[in-house]
Amino acid sequence: MAQDELLKLLRGEILEKDIELSLGELSKACKLPAEHVIEFVEQGVIEPSGREPSKWRFRGICIQRVRCAQRLKRDLGINTPGAALAIDLLEELERLRTRLRRLEWTEEK
Repeated sequence: MAQDELLKLLRGEILEKDIELSLGELSKACKLPAEHVIEFVEQGVIEPSGREPSKWRFRGICIQRVRCAQRLKRDLGINTPGAALAIDLLEELERLRTRLRRLEWTEEK
């Protein structure tokens, strides 16, 4: 999987940015057993609010992060902690690119 494809996954729009999902809803949306979603939480791919799984709430962006982690694991054979790190780095890269584009745009004016 090319870096550009991964960045596209991370850039995808969440239609409802303020949406909150339960563990079951996120599991269903990502077509994963709840145990796999829990593993993603334990390994830092996603971060819920709430103290215990029955009360966990996930932001809409978690769908993108889980799907990206699944692709990294499937296509590149990266383990879950590695996928969490890769996603964090890709998101940081995208933030820096966005900031650079803004600065370049400001200089052009």
